[in-house]
Amino acid sequence: MTSTATKYRTCPLCEAMCGLEITLEGTTIQSIKGDKKDPFSRGHICPKAVALKDIHEDPDRLKFPIKKTEDGWQQISWEEAFDEVVNKFKEIQAKYGENAIATYNGNPTVHNYGSILFSPNFIRALKTKNRFSATSVDQLPHHLAGMTMFGHPLLMPVPDIDRTDFWLIMGANPIASNGSIMTAPDVANRLKAIQQRGGKVVVIDPRFTETSAKADQHIFIRPATDVWLLLGMIRAVLVRDWVRLGHLEDCINPAEIEKLKLLVAPFHIGKVVQKTGIEEAIIRQLMKEFSEAPSAVCYGRMGLSTVKFGGLSQWLINVLNILTGNFDKAGGAMFASPAFDMIRPTQKSQLKFGRWKSRVRGLPEHLGEMPSATLAEEILTEGEGQIKAMFTCCGNPVLSTPNGTQLEKAFQQLEYMVSMDIYLNETTCHADIILPPATGLEVGHYDVTFHYLAVRNSAKFSQPVLEKEEGTKYDWEIFTELITRLQGLHTPASSSPTSAKKLRLTPEMIVEAGLKNGAYNLTLQDLKDNPHGVDLGPLQSRLPDRLLMEDKKIKLVPDIFAKDLQRLLQQGSKQEESDKRKLLLIGRRHLRSNNSWMHNSERLVKGKNRCTLMIHPKDARKRGLLHGENAIVMSRAGSIKIPVEITEKIMRGVVSIPHGWGHNRKGTKQRVAEAHAGVSMNDVTDELLVDELTGNAAVNGVPVVVIAG
Repeated sequence: MTSTATKYRTCPLCEAMCGLEITLEGTTIQSIKGDKKDPFSRGHICPKAVALKDIHEDPDRLKFPIKKTEDGWQQISWEEAFDEVVNKFKEIQAKYGENAIATYNGNPTVHNYGSILFSPNFIRALKTKNRFSATSVDQLPHHLAGMTMFGHPLLMPVPDIDRTDFWLIMGANPIASNGSIMTAPDVANRLKAIQQRGGKVVVIDPRFTETSAKADQHIFIRPATDVWLLLGMIRAVLVRDWVRLGHLEDCINPAEIEKLKLLVAPFHIGKVVQKTGIEEAIIRQLMKEFSEAPSAVCYGRMGLSTVKFGGLSQWLINVLNILTGNFDKAGGAMFASPAFDMIRPTQKSQLKFGRWKSRVRGLPEHLGEMPSATLAEEILTEGEGQIKAMFTCCGNPVLSTPNGTQLEKAFQQLEYMVSMDIYLNETTCHADIILPPATGLEVGHYDVTFHYLAVRNSAKFSQPVLEKEEGTKYDWEIFTELITRLQGLHTPASSSPTSAKKLRLTPEMIVEAGLKNGAYNLTLQDLKDNPHGVDLGPLQSRLPDRLLMEDKKIKLVPDIFAKDLQRLLQQGSKQEESDKRKLLLIGRRHLRSNNSWMHNSERLVKGKNRCTLMIHPKDARKRGLLHGENAIVMSRAGSIKIPVEITEKIMRGVVSIPHGWGHNRKGTKQRVAEAHAGVSMNDVTDELLVDELTGNAAVNGVPVVVIAG
């Protein structure tokens, strides 16, 4: 008789850290529900969590190494795969130099504690400066603001939405994303709680989003102009003497406030109205309500980060929260207190930015990585330092980085490519060898990163729900094997009876050590004994102790941001006029999508086609577009054909396409995704459009031409 068991774990698919209750009959998953006893997520889950069953049982999922041959893909042994990969990498570096190999880490890397803890040592073992990741198509502005203002790239304040009276959301859709650089499961109910206690939620976005529908007020804004609104609001705070530093007064140098007054002087409300398209009365009402609320917090995400002035935008959000007395205070922007804390109080601030530049375009290094918008040109442009080989980990940059068509051509030119992934997708199909790790419910889990971004402090360790299949390997085991071979430390099992079983560092050991050195006196066993998680309380005031600056003060006006304000003022009006004659493209997220890699689950893609071009009725009429028929979207980078969705939920002059689709390329093996292919937004985003300050890709606010198709 088959036994029934119930197990608990954290969902590893997005930032929300939702607790799951999983019922098994033997090794068969019977149900996946929200864990009502999880103190952080309180029983909330989204449809993606249920699809963990689909990933586990997916016949397209890879489990053992495969190699591309003249006769197609063939399964090979782990030993053969490791030996070939390392020998080939060493051969290429001996011929062309260490930087001839590039690495790319995709978004799921940070959601797997094996990958995030072990991939850095693998990259260091390769000794290459050509390191890329999804970070530079997402969040570099957040990291630069944290590093220059507070002393560490992980010091990214999060909105204390459980206690705020006024939540200003800019360019974000947390009900669809479950938060982003804000770990917040069950955002809808948390938002509702603000309203029930008499507070207000305002969304500023070029699209009337799922979050807008739940908010008290929605305000349309032209894409990529949020920086002007923030500057106007800060100018008003300074001019009207609304500055309230509170307990942070000793953390702010008064001279910096005077400097800020001079810097924001040109950004008067008339200029803000002209740039943003928001009426003056609405702006004044917003400034007054935000400044007068008992507590308030401004939060901005993809619509502010992935634009031409993303760095300035994220800096200004911090400045606004600080000046209005809404920083390091209940209901404002606060720093979490993770149980496993990689930020040591004795650390010294170090600016890991701009230490070297990309070879072709001269964009800055950031946290040891190069901007992903430069990857294709670094492969295609000949000369010393040209990338000749790639290693991708859990990423699909052909669909997720700007100008995917160009990157696809670049990958085809490589001499050698290796991918660590569970699918033969639009990127890994260009690899010579694919190394698939055990995944999902087969692996242990501790959220190393997202406890830094959580709206409430907690800790939770998840043990594997199911045993991994015999002969498969965890991600950290794959990295360990590659590292030992690259460093010449590998000993064949045949020559040492104990080598296959020898004790090696594991993710659990690292988590155990991190917890012991943390502030809560927790052990890994404590977390294993509490499978629903441990509640560590609401966010607490952490300043000035949390600051890593030598003088323990906030750097309110870092020089790099002050200088970048001049770039904003000097941006060419000619270019602006040209862009106004075009439509501005923005992305969008859906609750049942997770970038590009959840589209092979039938339960997540079934129903009405979501890969459509949203356009305002007046813009559609002007171009002869009809609902449901195709339009052609063109940019400097390329063109795509996509069905039209005419709606008043998008601002005039703006169009929107969801990110992560485009499963119509040859050589892949994801049968469900291919049947619901859609088109890739990133075939028309432009790799030349970046935030020049941070190097982050500007995939929002891209000028496009739209015609009937």
